[in-house]
Amino acid sequence: MDTETISRLGRFADSLMERSCAQSPAWNLERLQKPDKNRWNYVDGCMLSAYLQLYAATGKEKYLKFTDSFMGELLREDGSPPALSDDDRSLDAIAPARVFFPLFDLTGKEKYRKGMDFFFSRLIEIPRTREGNFWHKISYPCQVWLDGLYMAMPFFMMYENRYDGMKNYFDIYTQFSVVRKRMRDEKTGLYYHGYDESRTAGWADKMTGCSPSFWLRAEGWLLMALVETLEVMDEQLYYEYRGLQSMMRELLDAVLVFQDSTGMFYQVVDRGMEKGNYLETSGTAMIAYSILKAVRLHLLPVRYAERAKQAFNGILNRYFMDGPLNPSLGGVCMVAGLGGPEERDGTPVYYYGEPVVQNEGKGVAPFLMAFAELLRIDEAPTEPKEGRLGL
Repeated sequence: MDTETISRLGRFADSLMERSCAQSPAWNLERLQKPDKNRWNYVDGCMLSAYLQLYAATGKEKYLKFTDSFMGELLREDGSPPALSDDDRSLDAIAPARVFFPLFDLTGKEKYRKGMDFFFSRLIEIPRTREGNFWHKISYPCQVWLDGLYMAMPFFMMYENRYDGMKNYFDIYTQFSVVRKRMRDEKTGLYYHGYDESRTAGWADKMTGCSPSFWLRAEGWLLMALVETLEVMDEQLYYEYRGLQSMMRELLDAVLVFQDSTGMFYQVVDRGMEKGNYLETSGTAMIAYSILKAVRLHLLPVRYAERAKQAFNGILNRYFMDGPLNPSLGGVCMVAGLGGPEERDGTPVYYYGEPVVQNEGKGVAPFLMAFAELLRIDEAPTEPKEGRLGL
């Protein structure tokens, strides 16, 4: 990247940081629409992870100080967040806990160490399908979503490495393997957003249990889950390590078939120029980030990096606005899911109809993560420098 682009993107990262605190995060549009105080949520977790990765890439203390201050407001001294109830038992609630590992290493604050234990104990209590996968949420029984793999598996692997003697490695590997078995489409190589083992959800195919469509951000969640889990996995477990690496590359090759000439990808991946479909920022950024990190960690050949740069530049050219006061990033699907009170059916028309917004954390976080990787593009360690920290 040229110095002007680096400066522009740095201003963007700083502007959101300067306008955010734990009670009013500028990037969390869902929370800002609600009257109550900000609560523990995965969007903030993704953004804090992005700022820690910018810290790793630039060495600028402001990113570490901001992350520590923000998380410090959300976490009590015993390692638990306030206002987290039994109803919050979900994989989404696990996601922010991944930042405890680098924060503990970098600050030495004991509450981050206690937080690791707290969320590990919650994770292992989440109910599972008959094949052993965590339910996405208590309110979605028997359901596995691709989102959930990103929310839980990197944290699960980090904890296993540090404090649990690697005894659950095969559990983690098996959960990925079941997802490949149940949710991968043999024809395209893409993955369906959700799977209902009971086949009772309104969106679930009665034969396969899968949702109807290939949602871009779901593919991105899975790719990031694979890359970040591999980053902290002990390569000595050869079979499991190579199995996840193969799954990552297989999915990536399938997704890249659908890359648009702009470099970006469509909201419903395989439907291109269909009416209502559009080039979407968050999923495109997730793919770019996953490729760049995987190349840096020697999980992919260097030639893949060019496709990631095309994706990132596509976002820059189409959706990044460098205003004089508050730069903005558009083209972000605000939220999408399956079932629930809204009876979301997972069809392409449903995904096309969700609001498209600016500066939403689900798009901003992977965009900044990809930016951080581009800043480190010349790094080529034999072993990941920050493998233990997950940065």
